Amino acid sequence: MTRGPRPKDNAVRRNKHEHAQALSAGATEGRALPPGLGIQSAGARRFWKTWATSPQSTTWAETDWAELEITTKLVDAFYLGDTKHAGEIRQRVAKWGATVEDRARLRMTIDGDEDQAPEEGAGPEAAPQTTDMDAELYRLLSEN
Repeated sequence: MTRGPRPKDNAVRRNKHEHAQALSAGATEGRALPPGLGIQSAGARRFWKTWATSPQSTTWAETDWAELEITTKLVDAFYLGDTKHAGEIRQRVAKWGATVEDRARLRMTIDGDEDQAPEEGAGPEAAPQTTDMDAELYRLLSEN
């Protein structure tokens, strides 16, 4: 025997958050990496490109882009061996919705992400090169 009143036949969820964001998963053009930042590592360049073309960046104001510049400098220092910045980088990207958990906390969804078919010609030859990243990470891990 169950407790409490019987649920209504047509229950409607009414607790949708008023500030929830639904972003589209389409590729965005983004911004080019400012040459004045002096980025030296390929990892930091990839970081910039990933975030500058992310669905989140379509809603960014100038202050958000300034934060991306600062964070990219931290990522560059991280890839150059200064690993003490890892925690700060993680906190900053969490505020943009870097992981599924972060996006859930921010009530952010990316529409069309799960039902996108792979692009034609997206075989092994079209995969991004990760050899530079692997070499950088190996160098970082072997120094300590």
